[in-house]
Order: sequence, then structure tokens, then C-alpha cells
Amino acid sequence: MLAHVFGPWTQWPEQDLIAFSDEFDEKLALAAYCSGVFPMPLHETGFEGEMGWWSPMQRGLLPLDALRVPRSLRKMARRYTTTVDADFDAVLAGCSDPDRPDGWIDEAIRGVYTNLHAQGLVHSVEVWDELGRLVGGLYGVAIGGLFAGESMFHHPQWGRDASKVALVRLVTELRAGMEPRVLDVQWRTDHLASLGVTEVERVAYLGLVDQALDLPPVDWDGARAASPMTGDELLALHALQTEPLQTKQTREDDDA
Repeated sequence: MLAHVFGPWTQWPEQDLIAFSDEFDEKLALAAYCSGVFPMPLHETGFEGEMGWWSPMQRGLLPLDALRVPRSLRKMARRYTTTVDADFDAVLAGCSDPDRPDGWIDEAIRGVYTNLHAQGLVHSVEVWDELGRLVGGLYGVAIGGLFAGESMFHHPQWGRDASKVALVRLVTELRAGMEPRVLDVQWRTDHLASLGVTEVERVAYLGLVDQALDLPPVDWDGARAASPMTGDELLALHALQTEPLQTKQTREDDDA
């Protein structure tokens, strides 16, 4: 069931930002995700130090069977190795690089998500190049069948498409079972749309979350999730999961 920390959704304002507060900790963050809400600080808005609580009117979702892996991305993926939860701290550091434009990950966010990672509720995907350098990754919150993606990054010099490769690895982990898991990406951007991200209305998203919370979690500690996966292995697994569901036209579109 939804946590309703923020009251009934029918009483939320018809805008993406539904509340703000000076309170923020692990318990409140988890309750928010279970309510279909996520935290993001209100920097540079006149509310410095306040935590914003967001539930977009149009929520970005990536249907797990809709991920687009075109030929150019497959070519780049073969250069990399991916891991899960191998270096969360480094991924968080990459995502919170102060030189990134529109950065929002502050000390409070880092502290709470580091603690949630230690509790097994936040997970990372790492992307490594042939020299063993971390060149990209992502992290997010996993509760039942919900994975709420928080941030992703790639090294501008060595990590071309590395964040996209991290997303491919994440999707393969979420598709390991037959459960209809939800991959929430907060907002649909042009970049994410090119990978298959779509939008649903707030009320539809809340219904999906309610169902997803009752699903069993991904076995993040399983042998496959814990072991490195080469680009060729990743692409083979993605193809194995995807090909039976694809039409000829879909494959041609992916090759474009």
C-alpha cells in the first residue's frame, strides 16, 4: 500500500513540486518513494537548504521491453565491462561532480543514499573501460519491484555512451524474473526518450507503484549481479531477453 506521507494524492497540487521541508532522512525518503514521490533539493530557487518533494504530473518510465539498443550503442558496449554494487561511492561521486551542469546532489543526498546503500536499498551499476577505469554508471532506489533511477554519469573523455551501457545492464537485472517491474526515471528528456523512455500521468504511475511494491525484489546479491559482465556477455543476455518479444520492424529500427 502507498504510505500517504504527503496526504491523499487527490489533494496534491497539480504541479511537479508537491511539498518542501527542512526534514530529510532515510525513513522519510523511503516513505516518499512508496508514495510515488522523490526528493530533490531546492537549490537556487530561494529555498536554499530546503528539500523539495516531487511527483511529476507526467512521469518518465522506461518499459523494460522497450529499451532501444541501436547498433552504435552495441558497438560501444563491447568496449566496456559492467558490474553491480562494486563501487557505489565512486558512482555517487561521479554523479555528484560539482562541475556537472545543473548538479543537485548535495551533502544531505550523499549521506542518506550512502546509508540506504548500506541497508541494501540503493544499488549502483558501474561501467569500466579496458584500462580498468570507471567511466560511467548509475544508481537508484530499489523497493520490491520498483527501481527509482536517481542519477547517471559518464566520463566526458573516456566514457562515450557509458551511462547508456549502465542502463542496459540495469534493465537486464530488472528483467531477470517475469515480474512486471517498474523503472522510474522521474522525467522524460530527449536523451532518455531516444532510449525508449515514455510518460504516464501521475495517477497511472501511482497505480503502477502500488502494484510494484508487492513484488519480490531483484536478487542483487546473486552470482550474476555480483560478477563482472563483459560487453559481449551483456549484449548476449539482452538479446536473449529481448529477441522473442521483438518484431522484425523493431529489430530494423534498433539497427538504424
